[in-house]
Amino acid sequence: MSEGQIGDSQMKLRGRIDPNEPRYVRVHPNDNVAIIVNAGGLVAGTRFSSGLVLTDDVPEAHKVALSAIDEGSPIVRYGVVIGHAARAIHEGDWVMEDDLVAPPAPDLDSVPLATQTPASLPPLEGYTFQGYRNADGTVGTRNILGISTTVQCVAATVGYAVRRIKAELLPRYPNVDDVIAITHNYGCGVAMNAPGAEIPVRTLRNLSLNPNLGGAPMVASLGCEKLQPAQMLPASLLPILQENPYVVRLQDEQHMGFEDMVAALMELAERRLIALNDRRRVTCSASGLVVGMQCGGSDAFSGVTANPAVGFASDLLVRAGATVLFSEVTEVRDAVHLLTARAADHDVALRLVQEMRWYDEYLSRGSADRSANPSPGNKKGGLANIVEKAMGSVAKAGVSPLTAVSGPGERVTTKGLVFAATPASDFICGTLQLAAGMNMHVFTTGRGTPYGLAMVPVIKVATRTSLAERWHDLIDVDAGRIATGDATIEEIGWEIFHMILRSASGEHETWAEHWGLHNEYALFNPGPVT
Repeated sequence: MSEGQIGDSQMKLRGRIDPNEPRYVRVHPNDNVAIIVNAGGLVAGTRFSSGLVLTDDVPEAHKVALSAIDEGSPIVRYGVVIGHAARAIHEGDWVMEDDLVAPPAPDLDSVPLATQTPASLPPLEGYTFQGYRNADGTVGTRNILGISTTVQCVAATVGYAVRRIKAELLPRYPNVDDVIAITHNYGCGVAMNAPGAEIPVRTLRNLSLNPNLGGAPMVASLGCEKLQPAQMLPASLLPILQENPYVVRLQDEQHMGFEDMVAALMELAERRLIALNDRRRVTCSASGLVVGMQCGGSDAFSGVTANPAVGFASDLLVRAGATVLFSEVTEVRDAVHLLTARAADHDVALRLVQEMRWYDEYLSRGSADRSANPSPGNKKGGLANIVEKAMGSVAKAGVSPLTAVSGPGERVTTKGLVFAATPASDFICGTLQLAAGMNMHVFTTGRGTPYGLAMVPVIKVATRTSLAERWHDLIDVDAGRIATGDATIEEIGWEIFHMILRSASGEHETWAEHWGLHNEYALFNPGPVT
């Protein structure tokens, strides 16, 4: 963050700011609103060194008018119009959600296409991590036995078997990090050939191939479900159904009761554990990383502290040859014109437009639109509407060229900055990024969430120091130091980058890993259920 982006009373020497001095953050010189930095907010009558006086009590992270704004006039944050004033707003007023009338989303037929493709940043060479090389060319950051399921009916049985495997078998194989069940609510009662049905199928297929599972699936099936193993697995792996079977079908006649089913799962699991235990970490280039960036429980600081720092780390990863995934369609829709302009070429820009248009139509079919986002918690954290939220969300993408776009559940093979299309739901987004091939995850939060994923390490970055201090054993990085002047965006970005490398190497345990916080997998299924 440059000097001009820090609000009044921000001293030039970092670490020398009086925490009791009234402060605000103005992101762009053209902004006519700023957000309050002080923990707990400020009361009416508070005077800033600029001469601005608050006319209302303004909570932390909420907006204050820096000048008078006439009814109907633009309200500007991030240098863009986030809304028009629904009333006459006085200098020093608290600018609330109801004070803004959101502008329409950018017209997808007129967005710029690869008109401002940025030059590639200088390569960042010599950065490595200790990872597990897979036969398909991917690299794992963890060595996990994953048991995929084709239908929800087997979830309880597989869950029981996993508990037994972890208690009785896993201790014998010290080089295996964990055993997980990939369960879900799909597989039966679904229209397999309906439009949209391919999304959950390819998601489950690609989850089973995640780099942290060694690229060799183990599958539990019931037998009568619509999603058969042969349909879920890729064609290249279908021979395992006959030649070297790693599928257990609970309805097969040889299983005489529940204990027989569990024994079959455990026998198969031990064969996989033996193979996984022989694997060792080796030195891998940072280019083997596939890092998913996501935000959840966002607030008005997200686009000021955590997301810009993550964006800086994203650029470092791209410079090191890695793949960076950013997602959440509804949270980039209002900034799509900024992204299409910086696409690597015309085709990439058109693919992004295609994904945006598909999601617009999906929401329309459900009689919904982008205004359903943000959440009540986002609004309590100072985000007035989806336009403001989107401008902060896209900061996670840094400034690198957009090199590729993938659809929901598709596996990503392109290096560089990739938009992996997902809904904004934390759990669906995380699941789809895992299917895309993610082997590390960075998650920013302003309101706080104990989110975690079993398949990959999750580094959680707080937007505010007050959250990082209150959730000291859940937050890995405090990006709130940017707002207080104790650190720069670049310094926090490098901190995140180095933590990614150490976590990927197994040298650093994130808090989510420490506590075993693992959210359930959540499929995106836009197809009908019969």
